Amino acid sequence: MAALAWLLIPLFAVVGAAIWGSWVQRNKTIGDVAELAGYARFRDAMERSHPAAPRADAFRTASEPAPAES
Repeated sequence: MAALAWLLIPLFAVVGAAIWGSWVQRNKTIGDVAELAGYARFRDAMERSHPAAPRADAFRTASEPAPAES
């Protein structure tokens, strides 16, 4: 009976290795597609032209003098 117990240890190791190997080799591309699509949307948003920036004097405080215009 003790010999049978010693033979079960490698059997469990082989079964565990087979389960772990199948888990490692699973298809992991499902999440990558969504991430790449999000990155493409981000890149497109960064390449689009943006409205003109506000003028610098629009943020002037009341204590600062207005710039001299020529």
